[in-house]
Amino acid sequence: MMNKQEIWSNIHGEREQFVETLRSLSPEQWSAPTWCGAWNVKEVVGHVLSAAEQTTLNFYKELASAGFKFDVFAERDAKKLAALEPSELIRRLQSRTTTTNHPPAPVIAMLGEIVVHGDDIRRPLGITHKSPEAALLAVADNWKNSNLLIGSKRRITGVQLRATDASWSHGTGPVVSGPLQSLVLAMTGRKGALADLSGDGVSILAGRD
Repeated sequence: MMNKQEIWSNIHGEREQFVETLRSLSPEQWSAPTWCGAWNVKEVVGHVLSAAEQTTLNFYKELASAGFKFDVFAERDAKKLAALEPSELIRRLQSRTTTTNHPPAPVIAMLGEIVVHGDDIRRPLGITHKSPEAALLAVADNWKNSNLLIGSKRRITGVQLRATDASWSHGTGPVVSGPLQSLVLAMTGRKGALADLSGDGVSILAGRD
């Protein structure tokens, strides 16, 4: 199990790689669709930046102003920050590659967020990225038993997830096998990741929100 210092080290590393990806994007790519619902690239980046800059006090203040509806809060912040120029989004994200503030949630959730949202942008654009195995193992182990916000525990109940590139498996039932990074994405409901997976359990995941 990762300690907090190791988790932050991985978060900062993934943020650095995310910033490098953003620096490589063309103006057209910033408005491209992503795997994160209806959000485009700028909106996903806005969401990531919002979480990276967040503090506990400000989180509750903004959540209250959104009527304590997390989806409303997240949508509003993502779109507000998406109005910034790409260069400013990049600058502010770069400044968050050493900080350790976060919303009132487990720190491991911040690692899962940057891993998944990074691929929300990269994969539709055909950009390849491999997160460190240790980071993926920590995120997978956290989400396999959690329904917090993303409902991963509910989504994978009744299937057996089996990584083909790492020593990790979870659950019982029809098998879903493939790269651990794609399994992590599938746990969060990213249907695009199912193309990387095989086994009788894939159709079960495909039918779940």
